[in-house]
Amino acid sequence: MNRIPNILLEKADELEIYYQEHCPALAPLAKQCFLNTIETTVKEQTDGTCFVITGDIEAMWLRDSSAQVMHYIRFVKEDEELRRILKGVIRKQISQVLTDPYANAFNETPGKQGWQDLTKLNDWVWERKYELDSLCAPIYLVYRYWKETEETDIFDGEFLTMIREILGVIRKEQHHDNSCYSFQRPGARPTDTLPCEGRGTPVGYTGMSWSGFRPSDDSCTYGYLIPSNMMAVVAMGYLEEILGHPELFSGEENGTVIQKLAEEAKKLREEIRQGIEEYAVVRHPVYGEMYAYETDGLGHHLCMDDANSPSLLALPYLDYCTRNDERYQNTRRFILSEENPYYFAGKEAKGIGSPHTPDQYIWHIGIIMQALTSTDSEEIGTCLEYLAKTHADTNFMHESFDKNDSRNYTRSWFAWANSLFAELLLRLKEEGFFSHRGVLLPLTE
Repeated sequence: MNRIPNILLEKADELEIYYQEHCPALAPLAKQCFLNTIETTVKEQTDGTCFVITGDIEAMWLRDSSAQVMHYIRFVKEDEELRRILKGVIRKQISQVLTDPYANAFNETPGKQGWQDLTKLNDWVWERKYELDSLCAPIYLVYRYWKETEETDIFDGEFLTMIREILGVIRKEQHHDNSCYSFQRPGARPTDTLPCEGRGTPVGYTGMSWSGFRPSDDSCTYGYLIPSNMMAVVAMGYLEEILGHPELFSGEENGTVIQKLAEEAKKLREEIRQGIEEYAVVRHPVYGEMYAYETDGLGHHLCMDDANSPSLLALPYLDYCTRNDERYQNTRRFILSEENPYYFAGKEAKGIGSPHTPDQYIWHIGIIMQALTSTDSEEIGTCLEYLAKTHADTNFMHESFDKNDSRNYTRSWFAWANSLFAELLLRLKEEGFFSHRGVLLPLTE
């Protein structure tokens, strides 16, 4: 792998020292989880772009790669090498979206490394499961990079072409019946393919945009995945802000074109948000008015949550709402209860799992997101205890683990989970969590 930017080595040491003082049980995880993405998954290419594998899978997911480097953004102004690397990730994502905006994961080099499904194949594509959040993740990364650095050289013709593609696909998938996209994986389990000859189950128009698959890469039961549409609302707002400053773009770009793209982003944001309000809200007999996970616009709703983000639990983390929002709080109470079919409580932990992994397996990402979105210091402390004792003495986060025996787990090298854990540690440090709560000891019993 490449040389690690000095700023990240310095911050990793600082984080480890801080947790040695304030929470010793987490200190052994702090440095290596913080560095895991940059140390093991980022591959610089000869064209200056950066390819980011997920860990134990040699492919780059648009969503995962954005999440894997997001915790480094706060340090990017302090180090030129880090800026170069993150711009390399952004450039690679732009290239990938332009290769196929319906693909969720890509190969480092063209070939037949990925799946050979019944869909529009491309040798650069590892997997072509269309996931709405895959088009939102690069926008989140670009926006946050821009807000931190104020650099504008990423806003060029290729960037605008990518935005045009993204807006076009999101608009087209508001009317999925008119879309050419289909996906089938012969002989696969039902969650790895789409029914109805690869078109997915029927949907009605809602203003929301259709998604074939969830961020878990499992197929949607109903085509309007609410957390991904919420992420799209935020992403469209980010685009509207960027495109609302035509001076950010080089003189050769047409100001009228930029203005039209900004108007389209605004229209999509408003239409999708209205669709969420009209079709995604349900009334639960115990928890009151809350969000469903999926709907089809034909009267069907799926009430659950999955540990993969975007999720309903992650809405404040995604900047869709505040942590104190009443409807979010109602939804959150449902999610963290046995009413959610993927909430598991065992001897070692309680938390959200996923149909993507074995039954009764809890995801570290779910526990981390619970802590990131909590307003209760006791709840955060409990999440930290779970994280401290369920990594099976590896000092890394995993994909999922058996709720009764964390020595049984999936994916020992899952960089997204390590990066999100590092994000949690950084935020707790920045917010002075331990100065209010005190030292947490021993957290290992």
